[in-house]
Amino acid sequence: AAAPAAASAGTAAANTSTDSGSDAGERPFRIVAVTSCPTGIAHTYMAAESLENAGREAGVELVVETQGSAGFTRLDPDVIAAADGVIFAHDVPVRDKDRFAGKPTVDVGVKAGINRPAELIGDVRAKAARGEVTSGSAPSTPVERAGEAGEGYGTKLRKWLMSGVSYMVPFVAAGGLLIALGFAIGGYQVNKAPSVMDHFVWTQGDSWAALLFQIGVVSFGFLVPVLAGYIAYGMADRPGLVPGFVGGMIASTIGAGFLGGLVAGLIAGGVVMSIQKVKIPAAVRGIMPVVVIPLISSAIVGFLMFVVIGKPIASAQKGLTDWLNGLSGSNAILLGALLGLMMCFDLGGPVNKVAYTFATAGIAVSNPSDSAMKIMAAVMAAGMVPPLAMALATTVRGKLFTETERENGKAAWVLGASFISEGAIPFAAADPLRVIPSSMVGGAVTGALSMAFGATLRAPHGGIFVVPLIGSPFLYLIAIAVGVCVTTALVVILKGLRKPAQQTSAGGSAAGRAATSKEAKQPVAA
Repeated sequence: AAAPAAASAGTAAANTSTDSGSDAGERPFRIVAVTSCPTGIAHTYMAAESLENAGREAGVELVVETQGSAGFTRLDPDVIAAADGVIFAHDVPVRDKDRFAGKPTVDVGVKAGINRPAELIGDVRAKAARGEVTSGSAPSTPVERAGEAGEGYGTKLRKWLMSGVSYMVPFVAAGGLLIALGFAIGGYQVNKAPSVMDHFVWTQGDSWAALLFQIGVVSFGFLVPVLAGYIAYGMADRPGLVPGFVGGMIASTIGAGFLGGLVAGLIAGGVVMSIQKVKIPAAVRGIMPVVVIPLISSAIVGFLMFVVIGKPIASAQKGLTDWLNGLSGSNAILLGALLGLMMCFDLGGPVNKVAYTFATAGIAVSNPSDSAMKIMAAVMAAGMVPPLAMALATTVRGKLFTETERENGKAAWVLGASFISEGAIPFAAADPLRVIPSSMVGGAVTGALSMAFGATLRAPHGGIFVVPLIGSPFLYLIAIAVGVCVTTALVVILKGLRKPAQQTSAGGSAAGRAATSKEAKQPVAA
């Protein structure tokens, strides 16, 4: 529902701007934008709001299409046709990108849309003035899917991997929570219950617990195939789905797990892209996407996964699992601190997603190890720290924050409690040098304490709402509270040191006013 609302709001703003432009006798510059992020929850809509706010300030007619987790409503073709430029702020491939071909285009990551929207608007206007436009080539060509011209291989690889992760996360959340609820209702023996197809009693709680558990296990069974399939989709569009899913399922079958899914997806995408580059007679082009590409690519990926690289990857996966199971004492605490640092480094960005995916991969089985559940607990605890700390800081020392930040702080209570790290992004965007290091320190403390306390978690998400499913819940909450207090104290101290420096002279006072004005223009979390 959020995506259509955002699109409608953007369209309304565009109509208003058009009317005012007509009254002035001069049409304003028109921009269409697309925003998307790996999870499709927070960054997507924050970037959209930031761009819309900057567009209003610049007197530009700007309409945003948010391609979020709630789906998306395509911009009206007439709106796209009338646009003078395009902005893509995305970390996963833009869907139906060919609609925007032939126009001046700025293509950046989603965080750029949040942090520097005015600069992006200026860039697209400059490109329009120079007459630079994107190619009007056929949609979904291999080159187009592989990334924009000038992108490094690392950037392309990150987008491909984030494409897979973005589609995998909902399966993780649904499956993990269902399994956790099954254990909470039926106890830890619920994984040995017979199939509910054979035995289900409507009036027995154990039957319902077994039902939840078995649905969750089925959902978890899709994780690796979906990851592999949509990595291949990010590389080669729809032709990559079949070999990607096949390779991912083989990875699950042979025990190659999450690592096998990553490799299978990359191989599938690469194979399809290679096939698409081969020149073929016009007579067989019609059957290429339906018969030839799925047949050849699935055979090649299957051969490689079964015969060539599957066993080494499965051995590496087993080695990693054994290492995690053997962690104890100071090693476990150090791992918790490292994961806490990663969770708070970019607040929902790629580094955060690496830590989160690492944790969820460990519990994505019907009977996860104790070490895997400790890692999941540490990751979720650390991810809750930044937004909760920003909320607390705006409460205890509101004078150090702008009015907009204080309003964001109220929303950050709920976001942090729900394990949505992105709730701290408006604060990090306004003052990264103080907020991000402070968040990382607090996150590291919480991650280390969670591991030291031996807290465990079977659910991959939920924040305080899954506390009943946590092992050692009281100590777990203490770990979060300590990290929140550490981050809050650091932010307050660092921001407090900044204020007097701005008021030491007339020039400093003017600089302070300018900084305050700049911060007041930061985007508000949706």
